[in-house]
Amino acid sequence: MLTAVDRWYRRHARVLPWRIGPEAREGGVKPDPYLVWLSEVMLQQTTIPHATPYFDAFAKRWPTVKKLAAASWEDVSAAWAGLGYYSRARNLHTCAKAVAERGGFPQDAKGLRELPGVGPYTAAAIASIAFDERIAPVDGNIERVVSRLWAIGSDGTEKGWRAAKIEIAGHAQELADALPATSRAGDLAQALMDLGATVCTPRKPNCLICPLNAMCAARAEGDPDRYPVKAEKKATPTRHGAAFVLIRGDNVLLIRRPPSGLLGGMMMPPGSAWTDDKPDDPLAAAPGSYNWERIGEVRHVFTHFALKLDVYRAEAAPRAKVEGEWLAHADALAALPTVGRKAVALAIGGAAKR
Repeated sequence: MLTAVDRWYRRHARVLPWRIGPEAREGGVKPDPYLVWLSEVMLQQTTIPHATPYFDAFAKRWPTVKKLAAASWEDVSAAWAGLGYYSRARNLHTCAKAVAERGGFPQDAKGLRELPGVGPYTAAAIASIAFDERIAPVDGNIERVVSRLWAIGSDGTEKGWRAAKIEIAGHAQELADALPATSRAGDLAQALMDLGATVCTPRKPNCLICPLNAMCAARAEGDPDRYPVKAEKKATPTRHGAAFVLIRGDNVLLIRRPPSGLLGGMMMPPGSAWTDDKPDDPLAAAPGSYNWERIGEVRHVFTHFALKLDVYRAEAAPRAKVEGEWLAHADALAALPTVGRKAVALAIGGAAKR
């Protein structure tokens, strides 16, 4: 099994900006743990096509962990805007400072786990890919490959899926432990990731070209699409709120949210709390007694809830005194997370049409 995966990876490895491919590894080129860590943080709950431009921008602007650690939070958060899951940006900056202070990344999963914001999967991925520790990082792709190879199902409950994940992780670790002494654990991890991403896909896996098709229990059963059997998803609740876009000439008022919580430390237009029910007085949280006009509604989906924001717009006098920061339209849009950008874009667009 390991030989088949290794041969396939040498021919079909994906070319990714943070990766050192098998040929380069054979030539003695070692992965940069900083770039591996940066990519793993960005790829959490985010697709490769969406994350790649951000990775390229960060790697160009801050090519080392020391440079990222020395950057201001304002610059880091602005560069992260639009990538989503903003607690990752806070953890990224905090972790960079910790790594810079200790003089580099720990070289095993145990040490990596001690870094702020680094969980079990990220630690295993960095340890395996950057340092060839024989530890299995189980992402969604590896989870799918292993669950099908051993036909590991569940009863569709949360408890059943947790038990299945433990079994999947155990088999993945068995593969890492079985590696010959001359093999690289990072190549195995990335080979299984690539196999899941390009061949053993969530729907309609291409079993005919899979190097492991003769060993796959799910294929032998005749229904590989069935695996993995995850817990049924719960209904996504909806929350309601308001965004107040205050315009002064060609500038927009933004405020920085508190450092903790959802969108912590990010720039946003002033707004109301996000609640399960629509407020009786939607303008109660508006910043100042301006002539607020409802422009429309924007919607955004977070991990655990969907958000509906009523967007209000008002014009401020040239010398109006309000708390926050005035930014030009283009600068404001660049600094905002996606939900804030939607609200401001709607307000600016509404102004342009009148």
